[in-house]
Amino acid sequence: MPSPRTELRTLKRLLAEADSILSTTKLPENRAERCRELLRSALAVTDDLANQAKMPAAAILGQRGGSQTAKRGSEYFRQLAAMRKTRGGGRPRKAE
Repeated sequence: MPSPRTELRTLKRLLAEADSILSTTKLPENRAERCRELLRSALAVTDDLANQAKMPAAAILGQRGGSQTAKRGSEYFRQLAAMRKTRGGGRPRKAE
């Protein structure tokens, strides 16, 4: 089974070939130009997906995780640990 990266490269090649075919075609009401615009957008999305495939999802999520932990502060995690020790339930209620 081919990797997702290989599949994305194949999709990119197919889109590029369709774009080159449409570049030589003249359709009424500028339909060929609109199709080429859509194909260029699809190529851009494919490039983005290929670049994201290089980086594991955990690394992408990990970039945000530390800032959220810092917002909560150490007292929040002390409360969670205390409730686990006493079997006091889940997360503390939000302070309003």
